[in-house]
Amino acid sequence: MLYIMRHGQTQWNLENRMQGSQDIPLNETGIQSAKAAAIEYAKVHLDVCFCSPLIRAKQTASLVLEGRDVPILYDERLREMSFGKYEGQAKCWEIKGHPLVTLFEHPDQYVPGEGEGESLDQLFARTGDFLKEVIQPRLQAGEDILIVAHGALNSSIICQVKGLERKDFWSYGIENCKMIPLL
Repeated sequence: MLYIMRHGQTQWNLENRMQGSQDIPLNETGIQSAKAAAIEYAKVHLDVCFCSPLIRAKQTASLVLEGRDVPILYDERLREMSFGKYEGQAKCWEIKGHPLVTLFEHPDQYVPGEGEGESLDQLFARTGDFLKEVIQPRLQAGEDILIVAHGALNSSIICQVKGLERKDFWSYGIENCKMIPLL
């Protein structure tokens, strides 16, 4: 079985700031949510956890799996989508004409400009490689896997695993610290 989970809340989540590749830690709410998730999902069998190397995901995985004999392996391909020069901006998706509005309202039409971060093609390429090279062989071997990562990153995985079109990129509405079964 394959499960995904988005990291716990950070201060930037609370402030509605674009995080992307910025390494922002969990806030107290995020820590408590991860601890609550540990209790909620304690009976879910897991053989391994793959995790983003960003601190908010690392803290989440560590707290959710605390006391369990589940190895946590980090992979650079699980870093959040880069939003380039827009990282740190607050509520940019609400600003009329802002380039990221397209990403959130019409993801299938999103094309970042110079310095505006990754395209969906780039994100899908790296997550697709990860799924093919790492996840598929382990699933075929019968392992139960958790991926702890980020909103856009997890959305790209969902689209690929579920065969969703890019227009449905945000359709799962991934909540912090919620474990979603995919396969």
